[in-house]
Amino acid sequence: MLKNKFIWLFFLAIILSLGIKFFYKANNTLNGDTVVNEITPIKGDISIVVTTTGVIQPQNRLEIKPSITGRIEEILVKEGSIVKKGDILAWMSSTERAALIDAAISQGSKEKEYWEQVYKKAAIVSPIDAEVIVRSVEPGQTISTGDVVLVLSDLLIVSAQFDETDIGRVKIGQDANIVLDAYPDVKIKAVVDHIAYESELVNNVTIYDVDILPCEVPEFFRSGMSANVEVIENLHKDVLLLPIEAIENIDGEKFVKVKNKQNNLIERRKVKIGLTDINNVEVLSGLDANDVVIVKSNKYIPVKRQDVGINPFMPNRNRDNDKNK
Repeated sequence: MLKNKFIWLFFLAIILSLGIKFFYKANNTLNGDTVVNEITPIKGDISIVVTTTGVIQPQNRLEIKPSITGRIEEILVKEGSIVKKGDILAWMSSTERAALIDAAISQGSKEKEYWEQVYKKAAIVSPIDAEVIVRSVEPGQTISTGDVVLVLSDLLIVSAQFDETDIGRVKIGQDANIVLDAYPDVKIKAVVDHIAYESELVNNVTIYDVDILPCEVPEFFRSGMSANVEVIENLHKDVLLLPIEAIENIDGEKFVKVKNKQNNLIERRKVKIGLTDINNVEVLSGLDANDVVIVKSNKYIPVKRQDVGINPFMPNRNRDNDKNK
């Protein structure tokens, strides 16, 4: 009888051991996949943007061609030079003058000076205020009226392409941001300047060209550079923000879980929300900045806080380390 009792106790101990092990494993799996944080809403900016790609190009590109056939004698500008309307860009000789000057040179300097005074060089003049972006010929080169001597640009902009599903969200005067592939860490403030009235078909997609005008053209802008463009459709500043994970959708209404300050119990509270981006949501009513909100997420990714587009509620490892110093 005593022997049987020991056997039953032995089996009972094994069963309890297996049960504890199974419970511990299941609990560990749950905790490993789910993270619960207590946060408070913060004040910040939130925006809705329309994104696309584009290319830097002149808003007005002007090719300078000579009015006569002849030889370039002198070019007074180089690429990057800023010129004004009426400035002389180059001097050239007509074919006849070039032949006369060459013949006079063989007869001596006095003969050359005489014909240079009698038969004047022709000036190539800038018709606009602009920047020289291409210098395609050099002194001594013979050209015709169809050859391009210089290319002028009045202003470098980003020509962006929006498809027809997004063009309705883009309006003239909207703020925008430009980031070049060559300078990914530099964000350039800009504005929507022009929207094409006629569409184009590119890879069976209807698109519209939109001119994005930089507020200030950086020195490193070059025609042909690739760019990423964000057009700010809507922007709310200094509003109450929560991460998207904090919002529960129940029967078409929005709720958050809030810790009761008096008894520390968790209660569900109805809220009204405004703008939503990929990370955060604007809280219009139902919460204040002192409420403690319970956020359950399936993933823990610490990120740095930024003004727009980054979740400011996630812990920042560097910031935590700074606090410990």
